[in-house]
Amino acid sequence: MDINDFRGLLTAVAMFSFLGLCVWAWSKKRKAEFDASAQLPLEDDEPLDTHSRENA
Repeated sequence: MDINDFRGLLTAVAMFSFLGLCVWAWSKKRKAEFDASAQLPLEDDEPLDTHSRENA
């Protein structure tokens, strides 16, 4: 086994890992979870109450 065999094996592992990640990300089971996560930056935060802060 020389370095070219190792490079080929590493390329195949990287390709299958990438394809697995794509299948996972685009699966219909994950759509609801990803849609909820996409809305997080748009949700309102609770306003800060600056009048009740104690001066130290």
